[in-house]
Amino acid sequence: MKILETTAAPGAIGPYSQGYEAAGLVITSGQLPVDPCTGEMPQGIAGQARQSCENVGAILAAAGTGFDKVVKTTCFLADMDDFAAFNEVYAKFFTSKPARSCVAVKTLPKNALCEIEAIAIQ
Repeated sequence: MKILETTAAPGAIGPYSQGYEAAGLVITSGQLPVDPCTGEMPQGIAGQARQSCENVGAILAAAGTGFDKVVKTTCFLADMDDFAAFNEVYAKFFTSKPARSCVAVKTLPKNALCEIEAIAIQ
């Protein structure tokens, strides 16, 4: 097993890693829409969805894989009314249409509007 770490995605804010490589899989932690350079989050669901996708992509790249190798995602939304706008952005990144779960949650860390985690093959 190998811990993944990149400055191109936000650092872990707790006792976890950005991701792991294990048995030919890359597993990312949930990625909030935090800009790794500024520590800030964009306004609105479209900007936050884009930033969460970019953060997932940075971890995938650090492992030598990409969006085309993602087989499963789990997406968390603070408000299911954002589902359509979230999907519009998500579809631009996850073009291979991996298996997915998308659920609404009461609250996300930092009061984010979305969070995305992914599992990919190498």
